[in-house]
Amino acid sequence: MKVLVPVKRVVDYNVKVRVKSDGSGVDIANVKMSMNPFDEIAVEEAVRLKEKGVVTEIIAVSCGVTQCQETLRTAMAIGADRAILVETAEELQPLAVAKLLKALVDKEQPGLVICGKQAIDDDANQTGQMLAALGDLPQATFASKVEVAGDKVNVTREVDGGLETLSLSLPAVITTDLRLNEPRYVTLPNIMKAKKKQLDTLKPEDLGVDVSPRLKTLKVEEPAKRGAGVKVPDVATLIDKLKNEAKVI
Repeated sequence: MKVLVPVKRVVDYNVKVRVKSDGSGVDIANVKMSMNPFDEIAVEEAVRLKEKGVVTEIIAVSCGVTQCQETLRTAMAIGADRAILVETAEELQPLAVAKLLKALVDKEQPGLVICGKQAIDDDANQTGQMLAALGDLPQATFASKVEVAGDKVNVTREVDGGLETLSLSLPAVITTDLRLNEPRYVTLPNIMKAKKKQLDTLKPEDLGVDVSPRLKTLKVEEPAKRGAGVKVPDVATLIDKLKNEAKVI
């Protein structure tokens, strides 16, 4: 069984994000970029399924600029067998990415697509669901446990009321939650091996997909600074401030 794992290149989670002075977007000049943490969990889960013998090949996919190759090499260092880069300089929105992935699913015919539940840059949490809808595939979001049994996959997912277990027919789409696993440390020998693995580059036109943005960003601004807290002498004063100043009760 093949597994397709989409990975996104994002600003590293340790970096303090700064908005451009003209408010047109986030400043990524000379900023450390890395793989989206949820996508890293997805790659790790695919590798664990391969180690259990239920997966034969893992294909990492990224859509975006040329530098996304670095993200794909990281995925191959974790354990992906080969990679595909859909190269474009366009600003990619979730629907465009879902359409590109749908075209690759049709081409590669994977038994499972495992993607991160959301990217830490736009926090959209849409691509996996859109891909499932476009491909008419069963889906399970926010997975905290994945077990493949024959032509079915059992997914334990985190919901507001606790845990829910779904049984899906393959092929299917799964999006990973934080508690699914802890990605392994990438060793230097594996990084060197990843440089020799196959990495194919395509253009959106090759897949017959129009990736023109449908949404326009008007302005990006940092959240307002929070005011300093105050100490109150007693409960009566606290209630008075909550009622008359904060107006929350």
